[in-house]
Amino acid sequence: LRVGDRTMLVVTSGIARLDNRKFKDQFGGKPRMLDAAEVVEATSHPVGGVCPFGLPAPLPVYFDVSLREFEEVVPAAGATNAAVRIAPQRMVELTGAEWVDVCQR
Repeated sequence: LRVGDRTMLVVTSGIARLDNRKFKDQFGGKPRMLDAAEVVEATSHPVGGVCPFGLPAPLPVYFDVSLREFEEVVPAAGATNAAVRIAPQRMVELTGAEWVDVCQR
């Protein structure tokens, strides 16, 4: 996502939807989805394959609290046909991500 000139990765539950008001309150602006080329440029991964860890360049990573509902999650692992099973808290440990509350309940 992009807010102004800031690019960030926000990981949510697959069934969660961003809440624009919560997002704006948290990050100070309206989120804009990146296009496919921008996603590859920022992450080196294709849309549908973006992995929250192992990113090639520093990119702020945030995990929505919707992920805490699950003991394990299955994020993409760098390709559209690759995934990894992992506990949300372990992802935080690996990425240094910050928990945020930006989705609808």
